[in-house]
Amino acid sequence: MMRRETLFPILLASVALAQPLAAQQAAPATSSEPRRSKEVPVIASGEWTGPRTADGQPDIAGFYSNTISNHSNFTDPEAGPPGEPSKAAALPRDQRAPSRVSDPADGQIPYLPAARALQQDFAKNFPNPTKPRYIEPLARCAPAGVPKSFMWHGFEVRQYPGAVLFLFDSGWRLVRLDDAPRLAPSIKLWNGASRGHWEGNTLVVEVTNNNGKALFGRYGDYMSENGTVAERYVFDNNQKRFNYVATFTDPTVYSRPWTATIPVRRYTAADEPDGWNFDVQKVNAPGSLRYEHSERICAENNGPFGGGAVGVPSDEPVIAR
Repeated sequence: MMRRETLFPILLASVALAQPLAAQQAAPATSSEPRRSKEVPVIASGEWTGPRTADGQPDIAGFYSNTISNHSNFTDPEAGPPGEPSKAAALPRDQRAPSRVSDPADGQIPYLPAARALQQDFAKNFPNPTKPRYIEPLARCAPAGVPKSFMWHGFEVRQYPGAVLFLFDSGWRLVRLDDAPRLAPSIKLWNGASRGHWEGNTLVVEVTNNNGKALFGRYGDYMSENGTVAERYVFDNNQKRFNYVATFTDPTVYSRPWTATIPVRRYTAADEPDGWNFDVQKVNAPGSLRYEHSERICAENNGPFGGGAVGVPSDEPVIAR
């Protein structure tokens, strides 16, 4: 029989996916919020003065997308994927978007030597993969994982008593706010297991039980199954933005804990759907207008997407690190 703590997120996600989200009718006719920016706005942790849900949570439900480039390169967001530099990559580094690594100050992930060699090996072979381990997991329709889900397509946040639910194109994450039993350490998940609580305007989340298979981008940055993540979602009180601030700890991969910051903006009825950041459909209903998240079908080898598929030799595991 399936355990209650395993069944709960499955049932909650199923219910959530079946519920349309009402458009926010109070939004202005047009939005001036940039979809892409080189800046990371300062949002301080503090008191929440905005509206609340029926169970007392800060009301932050809605559609969101990161504002600093895509998922290709974690430390140089505008550089493009390996072997395919973007136009912005021709600009001096200080004129491009900052690294998502906010600590250490050099913007680089502090890998141990052996871990750095694995990351560099992936990046070198990404443009022309000869083994399955050189193919980006998203090209296999795997979940994007932590933290890449926040740098892929736009996503949706829904709230329920005792839970915050993230709906991504590549899966979902449930942040439980209650004291239900935790998963056994032996259970490893693409998106990990998330347990959180609110501190004013900040959702504080501990992520454990990671399986270490997801990558942070197309340069092969990663953590292992021993990694844990301490996340802080710092929301502004005008409900327009939040900063995702996460500290990664993995003594088998990194020489010390390090922190990433990903700025995120909200999308409302003031924004036109664009198929990427705000990937929704307008649905007319009697007396109202609402948005529904577009279903994105994944097919393996849907290139250009991580080098394409290759044959699997008998001595080569499908996913290897």
